[in-house]
Amino acid sequence: MGPNRMLHAISALLLAVPFLALAAPAQAVTSSGINDFSCRPSASHPRPVVLVHGTFANAGDNWLVGAPYIASRGFCVFELDYGQEPGIPVFHGLAPVAQSAQQLSDYVNQVLAATGASQVDIVGHSQGGMMPRYYLKFLGGAAKVHTLVGLAPSNHGTDLDGIETLAADYFPGAIGLIGTACPACTDQIVGSPLMQQLNAGGDTVPGVQYTVISTVYDEVVTPWQSQALNGPNVHNVVLQNLCATDLSEHVTIGTTDKIALHETVNALDPAHATPTNCLSVFS
Repeated sequence: MGPNRMLHAISALLLAVPFLALAAPAQAVTSSGINDFSCRPSASHPRPVVLVHGTFANAGDNWLVGAPYIASRGFCVFELDYGQEPGIPVFHGLAPVAQSAQQLSDYVNQVLAATGASQVDIVGHSQGGMMPRYYLKFLGGAAKVHTLVGLAPSNHGTDLDGIETLAADYFPGAIGLIGTACPACTDQIVGSPLMQQLNAGGDTVPGVQYTVISTVYDEVVTPWQSQALNGPNVHNVVLQNLCATDLSEHVTIGTTDKIALHETVNALDPAHATPTNCLSVFS
């Protein structure tokens, strides 16, 4: 490991300490506006926010920081757990992307029915930022989603080395699942049939607002530039253009980075957006 990569790894570890030490059970109902199906969206934040985790992760861990951050700003927040494969209870997000997108569709319908809202906003990390695009494009989700925010999303796929890096570095034990029990991993390889289907005819669908937040230090979805979307109503953001000293890589941009979260909330509520910079870590 070179000195630059070691620096990034150390930075990521330090940022992830609270995330790893305080991991909570997935989808635990709280009274703070998180996974509370009695929550009613306010006039200022009329759309519930559905959080979608990444490959090998789960809702409670992936959004330990993000869920309360967004909920504390007045949003009703819901966390989807998806993609469980039979006999593998620890790791989620492994099932075929199309199957997981149907789970997202069903969950959005549940949230809309409970809250009385007409649309939701979706915030997703890694696969969770890409998979909702399948829902939008092929499962009728465009009418039910106003905004999609992707944190380091695998929008145009990655190479197998990226998937193996994610498994080996951050989810010990998951490496053996690649190619045997992780169809989502195969789906996310650049040039896969799923990627070709998803991106054929354009990256976006009409009526949805898209924000993509990427980091130049992403070692999983590579090259990081492949995460960007092309099309109308798209805002592509590079984290280091907001704060040059932010060393977050693939995992931490979606789990602990408050600069990325500040920009996420700006995308969810652009009418009240405030500048995102290095000081946003204290917000």
